[in-house]
Amino acid sequence: MTQRSPDGHDVPATEPADHRALDRQVLALAVPALGALVAEPLFVLVDSVVVGTLGTPQLAGLALAGTVLTTVVGLCVFLAYTTTADVARNVGAGRRDRGLRLGVEGMWLGLGVGVLLAAVLLVTAPTVLEALGAPPDVLPHAVAYLRWSAPGLPGMLVVLAATGVLRGLLDTRTPLVVAATGALVNAALSVALVLGAGMGVAGSGLGTAITQVSMGAVLAAVVARGARRAGVPLAPSLAGFGAGLRSGAPLVVRTVSLRAAILLSAWVAAGLGTVTLAGHQVVAALWGFTAFALDALAIAAQALVGQALGAGDVDRTRRVLRRTLQWGVAAGAVLGVVLGAAGWWIAPLFSRDPDVRGAVALALVVVALTLPVAGWVFVLDGVLIGAGDGRYLAVVGLLTLAVYAPAAVAVRALADDGAAGLAWSWVAFAGLFMAARAVTTGLRARGTAWMVTGT
Repeated sequence: MTQRSPDGHDVPATEPADHRALDRQVLALAVPALGALVAEPLFVLVDSVVVGTLGTPQLAGLALAGTVLTTVVGLCVFLAYTTTADVARNVGAGRRDRGLRLGVEGMWLGLGVGVLLAAVLLVTAPTVLEALGAPPDVLPHAVAYLRWSAPGLPGMLVVLAATGVLRGLLDTRTPLVVAATGALVNAALSVALVLGAGMGVAGSGLGTAITQVSMGAVLAAVVARGARRAGVPLAPSLAGFGAGLRSGAPLVVRTVSLRAAILLSAWVAAGLGTVTLAGHQVVAALWGFTAFALDALAIAAQALVGQALGAGDVDRTRRVLRRTLQWGVAAGAVLGVVLGAAGWWIAPLFSRDPDVRGAVALALVVVALTLPVAGWVFVLDGVLIGAGDGRYLAVVGLLTLAVYAPAAVAVRALADDGAAGLAWSWVAFAGLFMAARAVTTGLRARGTAWMVTGT
């Protein structure tokens, strides 16, 4: 007897015995990854809480500058994704040394790209923020945060690449320890520099930069130690840079579409008014928190799919896909219930303004209703990235952006500042945009074109 699985394939009605072993392996990877991913948005949450005590314009400035930084780092997330997939496939195929070499090259690429991007942001910060529609009372705070935090970009991009290497080796515990320690250090620095030293928003940016550089140095040392033990050279090479850029290019396009959607949501909020923009910062930070939590399952699936395909085990690939999809939807539902019910108690933590509080609470109800779909999307996205299906993700990323953009423009044109405007903005983003991604990734997973085996 068979039953229909979430990815559209017939499977035995009785779960195979080895599924229990797979469950344990997924959890062993996902739980530490969850801790690491949740620690990262704590940077933004802590900064939001501390800066929120200074006033609404300061919080709105952090919202806009933080969106720019998140976008820049997000465009470089291919550093983590490609190193995870490359290392996992090579480990699965019995070529650990080659996987580590690719990982080392990825870290050098991250360092170089990070230095370049930091220099660009330091020069262009006012222009970029004005183009995003920063109100006059918000602009100086946004510029201060962006410029003081930009020097942390090289460290953050090294963190991405090194974390990808360790995930490919099925080690999610080391990134957890580093991320958790970094979150604590960042919190202490934020309070000390913003409130203690009186630096305001600039102090929040400086604290984040110091933390990111320190985290990058620690993780790079861990990967370098493993590479030396395997006899892998640590020097960079032009060939490695070129290979990293070529393999990451489709994921850059895919990520551009995602970050463009996030920027559009911030653009909508900025156009509606200061209350909506301040509320958007809080909701976006909480969305990032829950999205990263769901992405922990995707990370486990990505690494396991990469190793299974590297070893040529298509059946195991399907089992990983099926199980992590079930967990993703269920986890999204649970997080949605918690977030929707707690919204009225969460909002006062971020703002004293009653209008901002009401807007945040209403928008969180919208987010809560969409989180089960988000769980589906994040898992499938991770599986396809682990399989190296970047070209498909790049194409459908542009298609889903084309679906979302007209809705975003309509909200900015028709909605008002405040609770209703913020809620409609999140209906468009968390509702329509995520639904379009769910359809396109789900259709791909039903087929076999993405299951390419070998290194």
